[in-house]
Amino acid sequence: MANEERIAMFLDYENLALGARDHLGGEFELKPITDALAERGRVVVRRAYADWSYFDEDRRMLTRAQVELIEMTQRMGASRKNAADIKMAVDAIEMAFSKDYISTFVICTGDSDFTPLVLKLRELDKKVIGFGVRDSTSKMLPPACDEFLYYDNLEGVEPLPAKEVAAARARSGGSSSAGDKKSGRGKKNDKTSGSDPVAAPAAEPAAGEDVEEVTAEETTQPDLAVLVAQTLSGLQSSQGGEITASVLKRTLVRKDPTFSEADYGFRAFGELLRHLADRNVIELSQGPAKGDPEILLPETGDKDEAFALLRSVVEELSKGQESVPLSGLKDQLRRKEPGFSEKKLGYRSFLQFSRAAATEGVIALDWSDVDKDYLLESVAS
Repeated sequence: MANEERIAMFLDYENLALGARDHLGGEFELKPITDALAERGRVVVRRAYADWSYFDEDRRMLTRAQVELIEMTQRMGASRKNAADIKMAVDAIEMAFSKDYISTFVICTGDSDFTPLVLKLRELDKKVIGFGVRDSTSKMLPPACDEFLYYDNLEGVEPLPAKEVAAARARSGGSSSAGDKKSGRGKKNDKTSGSDPVAAPAAEPAAGEDVEEVTAEETTQPDLAVLVAQTLSGLQSSQGGEITASVLKRTLVRKDPTFSEADYGFRAFGELLRHLADRNVIELSQGPAKGDPEILLPETGDKDEAFALLRSVVEELSKGQESVPLSGLKDQLRRKEPGFSEKKLGYRSFLQFSRAAATEGVIALDWSDVDKDYLLESVAS
């Protein structure tokens, strides 16, 4: 208990409820979030902020989950767009100063207005975890957090296909009736689910218009082998000593707070590591604790093959000339071996890879003031 994380959870409920309705085609459920937090520590504070007259059914669900409901009543004809945001930010900062035992703050929203709050909490040495619906989350918010989890990816959340969501929104005309508001499905005033122009959803398609199943952003994932090998290489260079799976996972999340092995189709981080080990991207060995293996970059195999490829290309290109310029050399390697990538071997750049080859005595590498480039020569084996 003494080493357990104490967590305070704050929900910008209108943002989450409308985001789940508009982009996932269903009602917001709290359980996927609380389940994810149960793996990270003990939740000692649960608060949700909204005008609860608009969310009658949701209010009962939250009450059963022991969530304290903070009422932000809106008077007829009054505009209080940021009332809940301000109250939530004030309460979080007050708690950060008054309750030292709380080590982690969970900010559940996609609104970029909360970015200053996140930065201030981290300045106060508090860990901040964010939750939000992917398509209604501002691009500014996730990088500010220590970790950011998309509600769409949580276990137990099953978004409807994009075409079904778009069709449902088209049938409703993109707006909500007063009756919808009582069931937690309505908008009030002009506050969108993202409340931020950067994250505002695109215009709704006309009836019959084709809708892409997956956006371009969702299909663009960094190469997993490159990401892990490059991060592991950096850790070995900066920290020295053994690098365990837990250290690697924390570092990947620091580099990209939205990182999740689930985005690559793996159920657990250990499964991801075993997959990369099978591909000879990394090596796993017994670590200091059970279930937390040590991770190493392979010392043989692919690296030796890559060095041999570099040597052969330099030898071919240097016929009739003394040396080969570094510029353009990587393209020559790829013509001979299309899958070549120095990053898969843990090198940050092609120059770093070439320097490693020179250190191994595979090639000679020198800077030329005349050519303003590095020149490579083959070294006899």
